[in-house]
Parts: sequence; C-alpha cells; structure tokens
Amino acid sequence: MTGFSRRVEQVSISGIREVFEAAGEDAINLGLGQPDFPTPEHARQAAVEAIQAGEVDAYTSNKGTEELREAIAAKHKRDNDLDVDPGDIIATSGGSEALHIALEAHVDEGQEVIFPDPGFVSYDALTHLAGGTPRPVPLREDLTMAPETVEEAITDNTAAFVVNSPANPTGAVQSPEDMREFARIADEHDVLCISDEVYEHQVFEGEHRSPAEFTDTGNVVVVNACSKAYSMTGWRLGWVTGATDRIERMLRVHQYAQACASAPAQYAAEAALSGPQDQVSEMREAFQERRDVLLDGLDEMGLDCPTPKGAFYAMPKVPEGWVDEVIDRGVVVVPGDAFGEHGAGYARISYATDMATLKEAIDIMADATAAVR
Repeated sequence: MTGFSRRVEQVSISGIREVFEAAGEDAINLGLGQPDFPTPEHARQAAVEAIQAGEVDAYTSNKGTEELREAIAAKHKRDNDLDVDPGDIIATSGGSEALHIALEAHVDEGQEVIFPDPGFVSYDALTHLAGGTPRPVPLREDLTMAPETVEEAITDNTAAFVVNSPANPTGAVQSPEDMREFARIADEHDVLCISDEVYEHQVFEGEHRSPAEFTDTGNVVVVNACSKAYSMTGWRLGWVTGATDRIERMLRVHQYAQACASAPAQYAAEAALSGPQDQVSEMREAFQERRDVLLDGLDEMGLDCPTPKGAFYAMPKVPEGWVDEVIDRGVVVVPGDAFGEHGAGYARISYATDMATLKEAIDIMADATAAVR
C-alpha cells in the first residue's frame, strides 16, 4: 500500500478545530476568527451582477482580473502609500493560499522559517508542507515579536521569517520602528520577510505599517485578504504582492494548485476595495468597544491580559484547568498552546461576536475562574 508523505504526516488537524468539535451545539463561540458582520451590500451586489451577466463562467487570468489587481494596487497606495504594479499581484483563494504559495516558492527542503510563537497555526503547518523546518521564536511580554529575537534566530539555513501585525492569536500590533527593523533584517541578511497584514484595518492603538515601506531590495512580500477587513471570510479572496521575480515563482505554484481565484469573489472584492469604506471603520469601532468590555471583565476576574491593540483577539494568562472549565460551562475558547509551545498558560478569546453574547460569556468565564481557583 502506498504510504503517506513525511510532510503531511508532520501536520495534524488544527487544535482550534478540535476545540470546536468538543463543545456543545449551544455553546457560545469565542473561538471563531471571523467578523460577525455581513459582507458589504455593494460587494455582494457586484458578484450577483457579474453572475447574471455571465462574466464569471470562465477562468480569469491566473493572477486575477486586471480590474481587481488595479483595485488592490490602489488600495496599497491609499492605505499604505506604496506604489504597487498590478502586474506584481496575484489574487489567491484567501490569505491562506497566499501564505502557502509564498512558502512553497521560497523554501527548499530543510530550510528554516522563523515565525512568532504563539502565532497563527498555518505558519508551522505550511512550513512543513513546503518541506521546511519551523523555527518558532518567543514573544515579548506584550506579545509583540522582537526584531532582535528574529535576527538572533537567523542562520545560513534561514529562508524566510514571518511578521504578523496585527497578530492572530495575540491582537498585538508591531510598532513602526519594529517594522523598519524587520525590513533591515531582510535586507542585510538577504532573507525573505513575509508580512501577513490580513488584520491591518483592525488597529485600535498605534498604527499599521508594512515592512514593505522600508525596503527597496525586493526581500519583502505582503500577504493580505478581504476576509477580515470586509467580513468576507467565506468568499476566499486574498492576494500576495512582491518583487516581479518573486511573483513569477509564486505564480508557478498558484497556476498548478489553483489556476485562479473564484471569479465571483474577484468581482465582489474589487467592489469592496474600490467602494465606500464606511463599514471598515464601523467594524473597527465595534471591535474596540467589545475589546474594552472584555478587558474590564478579565481584570475583574483577576486575569492578566496584555492589551491587544488590534485584530479581535485577547490572550489572557489563565490558571491551570481554566480552558476546560470554560468550555464545560458552554463557552468556546482556544488553549494558547494550540498556537505554539510558548502559548501554554494562555487562552485565545475572540470577541468577534455581539455585545450581549460577549457579556453573557464574560459572566460564565468569571464563574469558571472562581471555580478553578
């Protein structure tokens, strides 16, 4: 019998999914990483009109429609003050595929990939699937990733390091000074910096800056998506942008693995990026209000939590048995070690839910906290 590849045997089902499956059907879900808002109506309508006009029945260009890539380039100019050539953009099946093709195109067998720990679960798994060696690095007390920690971890065998700001699972936002340092590290050590900027619009304190602003060597690629900014997780539309030669190599992977992103999603994304941006601001304000309520609740429980300055996650330090107790009482949270060994002793709480439900969950978590102490 044909066996299984070493690469896939090194990857297991996400610990986040295991938590969901263990919870009851009526549980309050504070483990889900998606906004609880509808996709903007003008984005939905653009997809409907494209479908009805018969414009989505065939493959698009491998890179995506020219109009979408022009909208993405305009977004980078508007939001990041970056001049991006539409030809240096690949529309992907969500940010997940963008991360996948970035690693596949740049990592050889056994080469190391540095990423934050705790960090997004895909970084470790996708490194294995690319044949690479994960090199997770611990975070500062405020759960940001220190440039000096990354630089110390670089060896002659390092292919890339991943920066994620605002971050999943921590909600941490890297400072502009950090981002400038990450760009310097990529330049001076001639390694690739993959900047995961999917949560860029959910910043409550500080500002989002991209390391791509601070480099001219082509050693930074940017991954982004419509998923979090426009509540379009189900549409599966992301993108990657970088230097022309890097895009060409990533396109080789994308071409054979995916061919092109979903055509209806491309029309929806173009409308979302080019149309009114009011909902982006409304979502950010709602998330910040929920964050503040959650932080107050955690403080009243006596749980220490670094203040998340972005995204829609909080990661408090919790006593032993706390996660199981909370889940048993009907609230889904994710144990911190699902995001890496340095996440042990923490829990990730998503506040991408309505305020009434969040307050109910806080009361339940308070009772659970009292029970385990």
